[in-house]
Amino acid sequence: MTSKLVLPMRLIILPLLVLGGLLAPASAQEADQVTVDTATERIIKRGLRYLARYQSPNGAWLGRNEKERHYPIAMTSYALMAFQAAGHLPGEGEYGKAVSLGVDYLLNSVSPEGLIGDRNNGQYMYFHGISTITLAELYGQTSNPSMRPKLERMVKIIVSSQNQDGGWRYKPTATDADVSVTVLQVVALRAAKSGGLKVPQATIDDAVSYVRSCYNEDKGGFSYQPGSGAGFARTAAAIYSLQVCGHYDDPLVKAGSKYLFDNFGEQQRWFTYGNFYAAPAQYMIGGETWRKWYYKIRDVIISKVHNDGDASLWFENTSVGPTYETAINVMILAMPYQYIPLYQR
Repeated sequence: MTSKLVLPMRLIILPLLVLGGLLAPASAQEADQVTVDTATERIIKRGLRYLARYQSPNGAWLGRNEKERHYPIAMTSYALMAFQAAGHLPGEGEYGKAVSLGVDYLLNSVSPEGLIGDRNNGQYMYFHGISTITLAELYGQTSNPSMRPKLERMVKIIVSSQNQDGGWRYKPTATDADVSVTVLQVVALRAAKSGGLKVPQATIDDAVSYVRSCYNEDKGGFSYQPGSGAGFARTAAAIYSLQVCGHYDDPLVKAGSKYLFDNFGEQQRWFTYGNFYAAPAQYMIGGETWRKWYYKIRDVIISKVHNDGDASLWFENTSVGPTYETAINVMILAMPYQYIPLYQR
């Protein structure tokens, strides 16, 4: 069952994606084989209700525990992606005002040089990456001209901070690199490029080289940095990086997909974080791979949902907090709606 809000937006957005070349017809047909059932749609709506309930008056999501409160840029970005995944855009529909306030908060947080986030936090580029992804995706769907200048500066920061090996690390300086920071930057660049912003091809090519260097041939997965051990979240981040850079049929993507199935574990420390990348990676592969993955992860997510009155939330599989986990789980459950352009070939 599809809500009255979601149906009109889907009818508008999907044809535009097909015409713009972002969504291959074959991928759309494969994705249509995976659907959101009535029970799952109800949980998605309850999850969005939870997120909307705890948005602050200035548009930010400050989180509900001490750790989340340290990351308002990231929490706001993840929450906005959850609303977008369910078809809610700035000024449109039930949560249009909430989304608009969140976008304004992020845009107002961008410095004149294009940086966003807490300068005193050692993980600066995490925040810059996820917020650039969110704003670029929303810009791609709304074409709001007021967003473009700041987005262009944010993209320049990413390009200039790539290190000599092709990756990124915590600070906006070209030093060392790791897969977890690199994936956010390449996804941000892909979102920006899809939205019509200029991204140097050399930056993309160098990023692909770095991600490839993190492959662990003995394990069939990817490592945090070249030469270290393979892991679920690292592998999900790596193969998604390759895909958004255009390497959809790379043998390493196939190997990484198999690694994810073989190492799927509900109690992993980085379960939620890893599946934020694993779900779209398996979606891009499509077909039976995506079908098996979606229903597998959907059942796990639904089995762990908690109630907050007439809303739903999650808070078990991450050390960050319920805002972060709820936003990501809603995104994953809503992926068959096909609203986010980034989750396409």
